[in-house]
Amino acid sequence: MRKADHPLFLERESYRRRRLMDAARVAPVITAFLFCFPLLWVGREDVPTTFAIIYLFSVWLVLVVGAYFLSRRLRDMPGRTDRTRR
Repeated sequence: MRKADHPLFLERESYRRRRLMDAARVAPVITAFLFCFPLLWVGREDVPTTFAIIYLFSVWLVLVVGAYFLSRRLRDMPGRTDRTRR
């Protein structure tokens, strides 16, 4: 049997960096779902409008804080590549 030239598993840091990049890619989809969720409550008398407004601002706050920490982690990861468009 011939031994492979490359390792079978990814390095821990590159694996974490890829998972964080995946989380950044899926964040807009989750955001859209969470913001559209109150539309299911339309027409129901047991859910007041104030609850929907509090829900939307709470989700917005959590997403802002989550995006901040996600961007900080991605920025501080070792071995990242800077790709800037000109």
